Amino acid sequence: MDLELRQLRCLVAIVDEGTFTDAAHTLGVSQAAVSRTLASLEQALGVRLLRRTSRSVTPTSTGLRVVAHARRVLAEVDDLVLDATSGHAHLRIGYAWSALGRHTLPFQRRWSRAHPETDLHLVRVNSATSGLGEGACDLAVVRRPLDDRRFESAIVGLERRLCAMASDDPLARRRSVRLADLAGRTLLVDRRTGTTTADLWPPDSRPVTEDIHDVDDWLTVIATGRSVGMTAESTANQYPRPGVVYRPVRDGEPIAVRLAWWKDDPHPATQAVLELLTALYREP
Repeated sequence: MDLELRQLRCLVAIVDEGTFTDAAHTLGVSQAAVSRTLASLEQALGVRLLRRTSRSVTPTSTGLRVVAHARRVLAEVDDLVLDATSGHAHLRIGYAWSALGRHTLPFQRRWSRAHPETDLHLVRVNSATSGLGEGACDLAVVRRPLDDRRFESAIVGLERRLCAMASDDPLARRRSVRLADLAGRTLLVDRRTGTTTADLWPPDSRPVTEDIHDVDDWLTVIATGRSVGMTAESTANQYPRPGVVYRPVRDGEPIAVRLAWWKDDPHPATQAVLELLTALYREP
């Protein structure tokens, strides 16, 4: 079955305008064309969509459901066209757990002042490419290298590696911890987007790991004291949580923050974003 957008627009116009004549005027076609288009839609679906009398046109019960679906489809198509043709007008930057930490708000404010013609939207997508591969964003902030050759990326800054633990954990009394301090603990990790793996420890002293896939769930479990976590400094800035404290890992290597984009179709604002983020991460 091949439905056409013109058929759906015709049906919606008839229902909204109340008559075939008014619908024809709205659509800029003849009344006969409206009748033929509706008839082709009803034939394609095999159902009657409208009740027609000399005075009015009203949807059948099936017609009401089809009209509701048609409105949603047409709205999605309008959004698709706007998204594809917006160019510089919109910029979506995806991220997984945390955006840019303490730099998030300064980035948003400086961007709006320097580029008022381009609306900036930050989008949280917990996937390996922070939504880039799924088409949910134009650029992505990632904290581990992307092996996919479809993407390019550049490091914009470094963040400290922190350990998250319950506020009454014995380690919370320290100003910092070492990797060896966590060897006998249960470590919550996100294998899709996280920056922490058991490979950070020697083979004979690795912590037990449990998988988790959402930052809110991660914090909730850590607050119970049952597990600990390791994350980039930006998480502590973006997700303070009662019952959870963050401590620097002294012998943990810093985490590189990367901006990623489609190699063959970079957003026009890519270079400007790179320059602004690099400048922000260089500030003390």
